[in-house]
Amino acid sequence: MSNLQWSENPNKKSSGVPDLVCFSHLRWDFVYQRPQHLLSRCAQIRRVFVVEEPFTSSDTTCRLDISKRESGVWVVVPYLPIGLNEEDSIQCQQQLVEQLFCEAQIQSPILWYYTPMAVPFTQQLDASAVVYDCMDELSAFKGAHPQLRSREAQLFQRADLVFTGGHSLYEAKQHQHSSVHAFPSSIDKAHFAQGRAIATEPTDQASIPHPRLGFYGVVDERMDLDLLRGIAKARPDWHLVIIGPVVKIDPETLPREPNIHYLGGKPYQALPNYLAGWDVALLPFARNESTRFISPTKTPEYLAAGKPVVSTAIRDVVRPYGTENLVHIANTVPEFVDAIATALDPTHTSPDWLSRVDAFLSQTSWDRTWQAMNELIEDVIATRQQNTTRPPQSQDAVAARSAQQDGQRTVAANANTDTLVS
Repeated sequence: MSNLQWSENPNKKSSGVPDLVCFSHLRWDFVYQRPQHLLSRCAQIRRVFVVEEPFTSSDTTCRLDISKRESGVWVVVPYLPIGLNEEDSIQCQQQLVEQLFCEAQIQSPILWYYTPMAVPFTQQLDASAVVYDCMDELSAFKGAHPQLRSREAQLFQRADLVFTGGHSLYEAKQHQHSSVHAFPSSIDKAHFAQGRAIATEPTDQASIPHPRLGFYGVVDERMDLDLLRGIAKARPDWHLVIIGPVVKIDPETLPREPNIHYLGGKPYQALPNYLAGWDVALLPFARNESTRFISPTKTPEYLAAGKPVVSTAIRDVVRPYGTENLVHIANTVPEFVDAIATALDPTHTSPDWLSRVDAFLSQTSWDRTWQAMNELIEDVIATRQQNTTRPPQSQDAVAARSAQQDGQRTVAANANTDTLVS
């Protein structure tokens, strides 16, 4: 009896392109961000299965719930019995993934990882290419698994390609693998540019007075709550609108000033409607290990809506947005208050600011990012196919080539030594 529950029949595509199977620490239906942007585009040309981290269940057997989204992506949710130790959990997930491959007729797919914690139950899988899309330094996040770094090292050994979610993360990872590529946060410009023209207010925001200072995103240990509290107290006539789910922190620790308004999570499609009613957009991130390598997707999204932005000195915001004078950078409460006041004053805004924003944003899009990633993946697949179809060489030929390469390396080393000595 199958332990896989399908919402519909996963018919195998006849195009011959390999499927993509992603292993993610993020819930597909939680917050629409980098994985959704990229893998929804991938689903236009190949089948995509996103395997989430498991839930525990009172059932005594392991199972998968598999359902298809409008984008064409299949979301695969494992359920494991309560009380399994880690070894048994790995074994159950391995069996479920193998069953998924069998029932869906998945053969030599692209394996795409967001979490290194999936390595132990997937390392036996055959793949046409292995990709690690390292969007965050997960080991620095609250509650990170103690083996995350060692699992990431294993993933580096197996991966053909490593993509990073920003330039600072690229700098941290570039020497850990031979093929690391920076793909910073991109933008669906047309979607967020709607925020420049929308006039109808969402009902839960309409009654909030101006000036409005807004933030949307996950509210967790990365947000500087003291900074929010300080801004609200310093300027009680300003109103802070906070949109997004609260996770990994106690909601009781949130500042509760009367001019801070928590509106909860909102769907991706509705975000431009809220942005349209803000006067300034905020990136009030704490400066700690969990934010050291982040590249906030909301930075270009805020700008696409035509909103002035004030951010703490997150490296991937400072470079390039701060250095290009597209975003105000501040850290302390007084600095933030001054920067917001400047952003609210149209006489302090450069007349060509919005045109410079548009010129900058025209250089990037999620479509371009996915196209560049896909080209790298296709190169890996082609190289692997070429190597498997190449006729085997005799042992004598291999030994001769190895000796020749050793000789070349010796000559090169001597040349480098001579250069250094001189």
